[in-house]
Amino acid sequence: MADPFADTAGIAGYHAHVYYEPATRPVAERLRQAMGERFAVTLGRWHDQPIGPHPRSMYQVAFDVAEFPRLVPWLMLNRAGLSVLVHPRTGDDYEDHARFPLWLGTPLPLRLEALRRGGDPA
Repeated sequence: MADPFADTAGIAGYHAHVYYEPATRPVAERLRQAMGERFAVTLGRWHDQPIGPHPRSMYQVAFDVAEFPRLVPWLMLNRAGLSVLVHPRTGDDYEDHARFPLWLGTPLPLRLEALRRGGDPA
């Protein structure tokens, strides 16, 4: 019988998406600067409009598997009321956002139809 559980060895890294609104952008800026100073992360561009599956303004933070146990607990305690989506990078954007998300704060309804499944081209 095949193992019904997903293998975590397939996780290449993680993304955190930090969502903000115009009034909370300064909070998001402080959080972004602190993450860049404290952790081994790659800070993505600011998106002041919804983009792809993301229904609200956000920026992405990419980080390696080894950084997860340091960064995610810190985000839990320091997100200052912002919603944050953390998901693995398994090579399947749809599954990563739809089946495997970790939400810190209020979950937002993602536009999953914007995502590719498996290895399908975007």
